[in-house]
Amino acid sequence: MNVGGSLRLVAHASTRAMRVGRFPDDDPLDARGLAEVAATCRQWAGTPDSMVLCSPARCAQQTATALGLCASVDVALRDADYGSWRGKSLRDLARDMPAALGTWMNDPSASPHGGDSFEDVLRRVGTWLDHLKLHESIVAITHSAVVRAAIVHALGAGPRAMSRIEVAPLSFAELKLSSAGWKLMASSSTSLCAI
Repeated sequence: MNVGGSLRLVAHASTRAMRVGRFPDDDPLDARGLAEVAATCRQWAGTPDSMVLCSPARCAQQTATALGLCASVDVALRDADYGSWRGKSLRDLARDMPAALGTWMNDPSASPHGGDSFEDVLRRVGTWLDHLKLHESIVAITHSAVVRAAIVHALGAGPRAMSRIEVAPLSFAELKLSSAGWKLMASSSTSLCAI
């Protein structure tokens, strides 16, 4: 790790699945999500020396494109694998599988859907952060679960903290690397345009 580097993790724009409470299944941005990106900043451009990375998911790649950024895909930035719950609504799961949903929500090691647990996501993102080479500033367009995991890892908090962090579409978290490890940088009212 290089001390002094910065990483800005940006949550992708919203999708229809997010708005209707469905687990993601490589959903694209729809017209509303694209409009949200345009409204956030019509002429956004990363700092000239920023490397831009993104999740392999369509919504992350489309967010980067809509922001006018040329991003390289990094599979470590992929969303949690929701297994058999991909594409299913929270409402239906609460009705049909309330015990499994409750376990998943309250136990960070649980994966009743057969995919990733919160602990799995935290471990993957923590490993990625700990091996990240910061020769320049990096902007990473990813998913709320990945942003939450990065924050938890930077703070040295346990996996239960992931459920206590809300990450809205198109919001971002900035991490800086110091000799003491990752630090979460509080942001001002700056929009994505200043990244």
